[in-house]
Formats: sequence, C-alpha cells, structure tokens
Amino acid sequence: MSKSEDMSVIRAHQSEPITGPAECFTGSVTISSLFTAPAPSRLGAAVVNFAAGARTHWHSHPLGQILVVTQGIGWTQCEGGEKTQIGPGDLIWCNCGRRHWHGATSSEPMQHIAVQEALNGEAVQWFEAVSDEHYLAPVVKASEAP
Repeated sequence: MSKSEDMSVIRAHQSEPITGPAECFTGSVTISSLFTAPAPSRLGAAVVNFAAGARTHWHSHPLGQILVVTQGIGWTQCEGGEKTQIGPGDLIWCNCGRRHWHGATSSEPMQHIAVQEALNGEAVQWFEAVSDEHYLAPVVKASEAP
C-alpha cells in the first residue's frame, strides 16, 4: 500500500486469497480481502467466491452486512425467513445481529462482495453449519431479474 497524508492506494492483487475455513463454510470457498480500513473507521470488504454447493455457516454481524452479487446465482436466507435466489447486481442487506447464511446454488457458483463494519474489533459471529436438508429446501422467493 502506498500512503500519503490524505490517501492510501491498495494495488490490485496486493493480498493473497485464502481458503474459507471449514469452521465457517461448507464446500469450496475463496476469500480475497479488498481492505480493512484504518481506525477510526470500522469498515472492511472482501470478494468471496463460492463453488457450486458451497455456502457460509449461520452467522451474524453486529453492525449488519451488505452483499453485492457480482457473478453467478446464489441463495440467501435470514433465520425464520424465506430462502431467496440472488444474482448479479443484487444488493442484500443483512440486518444487525440477524442470523443468516448465503452461498452458491447447488449447481452454479456465485461471487459476491461483502462489506461490513466491526464493533469492538468483531465483524462477524459464526454459528453452526447450514444442514444439507435446509440448504436444499425449495427456494421460496426467486430473483426478479430478467
């Protein structure tokens, strides 16, 4: 990263992608950090690639999360809510503290950008894996994309 008094420039491919850890993801997931802003900011972002069949475990964010789907087709669901299909250009707001999951469909990969803030140094709280039975349940709400 090159720095000046007013601005930092993070060059493309400056950070190495990591494999999504098994205690947080099911299936093949790759995470590429875009940035973690310096304090006092609490903002961070990453590009997350899900192979077909891959998804997050149940999790929540103390200050919420925004997802921007950039490629492929995926599914997302808040606990107790509808399983929804998502696709390129869709923006998803995951409310503060609300348990949810997201990932690729069972037959197609998906990529999204995840943006969230940390509260007291924590941006996410992880819970149990989403069961195959739950993950493969019918989609209740399909994307309205053409």
